[in-house]
Amino acid sequence: MIGSEVSRRLGSSGYQVFGIDNNQRAVFFGPEGDTRWSLDRLTSALPDYTHFDVDIRNRDGLLRLVADINPQVIVHTAAQPSHDRAAAIPFDDFDTNAVGTLNMLEAARRACPEAPFVHMSTNKVYGDLPNTIPLRELPTRWDYADPRYSEGIPESFSIDQSKHSIFGASKVAADVMVQEYGRYFGMPTCCLRGGCLTGPNHSGVELHGFLSYLVRCNIEEREYKVFGYKGKQVRDNIHSDDVANLILAFCDSPKCGEVYNLGGGKENSCSILEAFATVEELTGKPQKFVYLDENRIGDHICYYSDLSKIHQHFPNWRIRRPLRAVFEEIVESWHARLPGKPVAVESR
Repeated sequence: MIGSEVSRRLGSSGYQVFGIDNNQRAVFFGPEGDTRWSLDRLTSALPDYTHFDVDIRNRDGLLRLVADINPQVIVHTAAQPSHDRAAAIPFDDFDTNAVGTLNMLEAARRACPEAPFVHMSTNKVYGDLPNTIPLRELPTRWDYADPRYSEGIPESFSIDQSKHSIFGASKVAADVMVQEYGRYFGMPTCCLRGGCLTGPNHSGVELHGFLSYLVRCNIEEREYKVFGYKGKQVRDNIHSDDVANLILAFCDSPKCGEVYNLGGGKENSCSILEAFATVEELTGKPQKFVYLDENRIGDHICYYSDLSKIHQHFPNWRIRRPLRAVFEEIVESWHARLPGKPVAVESR
């Protein structure tokens, strides 16, 4: 999703775009994770787009490919993205997330060390440590009781001494390596520690893609599973277009070895219960769900990003898609992708 959105934005900004993707998401998540529809959409939108069916774990092939392209900018969005799935495939997870990222970094260092290198990291690098922040329970959500976190989690928050999940650990390894290539080799690198990155082009599945999958369940009248915390767990959601805008801002003004917490912030946060209510209002369908007392291992009870550092470094960037608009676009997208599922979207 982020890769295709950034490709479209870079292409419309005058860049020639080369994409590397072997549709491994379909292997990780089955047919529902297949991203070929997104590739077809991208190639239609960008006639000059060039695609390479290459696995980033293929070190020699990747080194040769990056050397041949010699890119001006590298945006690394490839990952095994599910902390649930990672536990069943720890080698594939680490080889993709950690080793694959090292392959990308070294390819960049050898071929184009001056090119801005943007890595999509994750807020899971903080493990479950955010759960130690005192919380207050509200009717539909949890929220931070400690005023130091009234605007969310800052980049100074510790990533140590916490449970990360296998996925979180592999992403920590990648995150630190991206920082190190920036600091040790002086390369213009950054890690974007994403919250819930979403939008209409997401192939949401149960193990990854919170809002997209929730909306799909509502439209198809599937049962959605709520894992613990009374359904009041909170996530901040950011539209893929707003992510793309920040990536472009970094490419225009790169820095070495930086990290940024990138989500929708407090204004674009919602709980599962609140997401149910919004989707039901938009589609007119009740949300079918089952509640399970056991939460997912290492899952956050409440997480939203403090965007202060981003605003300081990139004062012209801001969230342009409010949460309601994000919901509306996702509902409309699934309606278009699921023929025979009429949905009346109420915009306001």
